[in-house]
Amino acid sequence: MNDARRARYTHGHHESVLRSHQRRTAEDSAGYLLPWLRPGLAVLDVGCGPGTITADIAALVMPGSVTAIDQSADVLDDARAEARRRNLSNVSFAVADVDRLDVPDDAFDVVHAHQVLQHVTDPVQALREMRRVCKPGGIVAARDADYSGFVWYPMLSDLDAWRDIYQRAARANGGEPDAGRRLLSWALAAGFDDVTPSGTLWCYATPESRQWWGGMWADRILHSSIADDAVRLGLATTARLEEISAAWRRWAAAPDGWFGIPHGEIICRA
Repeated sequence: MNDARRARYTHGHHESVLRSHQRRTAEDSAGYLLPWLRPGLAVLDVGCGPGTITADIAALVMPGSVTAIDQSADVLDDARAEARRRNLSNVSFAVADVDRLDVPDDAFDVVHAHQVLQHVTDPVQALREMRRVCKPGGIVAARDADYSGFVWYPMLSDLDAWRDIYQRAARANGGEPDAGRRLLSWALAAGFDDVTPSGTLWCYATPESRQWWGGMWADRILHSSIADDAVRLGLATTARLEEISAAWRRWAAAPDGWFGIPHGEIICRA
């Protein structure tokens, strides 16, 4: 994605975004992939972000190697710091775009992307490129959320507005926020004929998880790239975003608050 087809990353890398991404683990974000990982494999982690999932994978495949890529050089600094913190020497990092990888054919046993395909302009081409760099018989794995499938209680109208703003901004930026339900379709269009689809749910309903998720979004809708995009695109005023932020805090404080995020997943045999 080095030309005009490159999508704009809707979330950006504000502290509120990293607060969310740095909490992710291979267990809660790549559980469908874990049975396929074993020591000695070579893995490409696409869109690694701050690297917490990457580090978990690196520990599982050691003495194999993990190559972690992201579009953002700054967030790769966070990923390098995570690898150093865990004393992992089998991870390397590079700035790269998924649909034009500077990697030879058949280079990796596993190619993994978490919450990436929803942010690219041509996810089918991205999957083709992931297949190209995967060894014959290897695994291409992807997991993405599906925003239209998000469900919550209490049913606050301001959160409906939040989702609408996010979806419209993401599509204006060249992405597809309802990627989860499309992963199987995209994989088939990319030429895979051996695809195992699945789905899992993130759930925030305990007092601790509500405070974390609601507080994170209360900050993100005011201070991250999504806030800038909402105003720039004429989707909301700053005052409206402040109302939505307050609604997130009301949801987080509700003793019966519940939030579910469905994800699509695919395991593709190369």
